[in-house]
Amino acid sequence: MRPIRALLTINLLLLLTFTACNSKESNHSAKIASIPEASGISFCQNSNTLMVANDEGTLYEITPSGAIIMSKKLGDYDLEGVVCEEKRVILAIEDGALLEVDRKTLTSKKIKIKGMNFKFSKKSGIEGITKIKKKYYLSIQAKKEKDSKLLVVKMGENYAKIVKIINHGIIDSSGMVYHDKKLYIVSDKKEKLYLYNLKKDKIERSVKLPKFAQEGVAFDNDGNIYIADDNGAVMKYKKKELRIK
Repeated sequence: MRPIRALLTINLLLLLTFTACNSKESNHSAKIASIPEASGISFCQNSNTLMVANDEGTLYEITPSGAIIMSKKLGDYDLEGVVCEEKRVILAIEDGALLEVDRKTLTSKKIKIKGMNFKFSKKSGIEGITKIKKKYYLSIQAKKEKDSKLLVVKMGENYAKIVKIINHGIIDSSGMVYHDKKLYIVSDKKEKLYLYNLKKDKIERSVKLPKFAQEGVAFDNDGNIYIADDNGAVMKYKKKELRIK
């Protein structure tokens, strides 16, 4: 009986260990918020919150833990990206415009984009936005490398002017953010996060992401990365989890 008991004890210990590991893994979830068709996200430095845009024209503000503290339907817009500033939020509208929103009153103003003979279309719409110094960088979604572009835009009172076009070669670029003097671009199709060197005009490295519909990316000041999931969620990871320096 002793060998049988010993074998049963070993099997029981293995089963408990396996169950504990699975339980630990299942308890860890990167999802912190449910937001339908989340298409863009930005960290607000002055309030330690995040702004999230969705495809149906709604702006959300959430805490780093995912609690929704504000939601506002701004109009019938296909919002594809967001930049949070101290007093305002700038959102990218897919068909070729920006939306300026006052953070206090939530009143909005639509600003059209023009310049350099660039034509917006369903095949070349805006998919992401970030701000570098006083200019906005807009990511144009494309299925081919030759069509994959960044538009550098200077915003005025009544319209935004395209001042430069950069061919970055990242297909299906669906969101981006400028963080720690580095430009990060996420590709939904490739399920990768690219580090793009603007001075050298080249991709420096890429990081494989978990499988979901990546539509926007943001970093906070505590080593966390947030990704908007078009399937209806906001995901949160530690930078070191994804091997991001």
